[in-house]
Amino acid sequence: MTQQDRERLLAHLQMTQAWLTDEVSPLSAAQLNFRPAPDRWTVAETVQHLVVAEPNYWKLLHDALKQPPKKMDKAATDADVLLYGIDRTQHEKTTPKQNPKDQKIDAAQALRAFLAMHAQLLEMARSTHEDLRGHAVPEWGVDAYQCLLEISTHEQRHILQIREIKASPGFPKK
Repeated sequence: MTQQDRERLLAHLQMTQAWLTDEVSPLSAAQLNFRPAPDRWTVAETVQHLVVAEPNYWKLLHDALKQPPKKMDKAATDADVLLYGIDRTQHEKTTPKQNPKDQKIDAAQALRAFLAMHAQLLEMARSTHEDLRGHAVPEWGVDAYQCLLEISTHEQRHILQIREIKASPGFPKK
């Protein structure tokens, strides 16, 4: 990973951490639990999804780093990974294990859990000397650097989802 790669990754991770905290922290219980449609998630469920999904992504990254170095035959570009975070035109269904719909969620606790996991990602981005570009993560078609970036862009996707929920008709004022 070049110094520029490291700085870009850190900037993206810091951005998603700040954005999620800013979007969620001031919300009331009514706002956190507002469901814009029967088949849509609440803000609290969206945060809980990140809490449940990211340890799986973290494991995927670490499993890739345990393997011998290997490059992808046809890898995504960094731009492809970044686009994933902002392109909300395609909605993918998550696995049942990572679907928080209808769970009882303490949003403040979920945000704390997210921030704790995110701190580990930031620390890795700051300090790793692993050859992230030299390790493939074939499940995602990316290298290990892009896997870290994709975790952050996954967060960004869900931050945009939270903004969509907050912009929904009927979203509580308080």
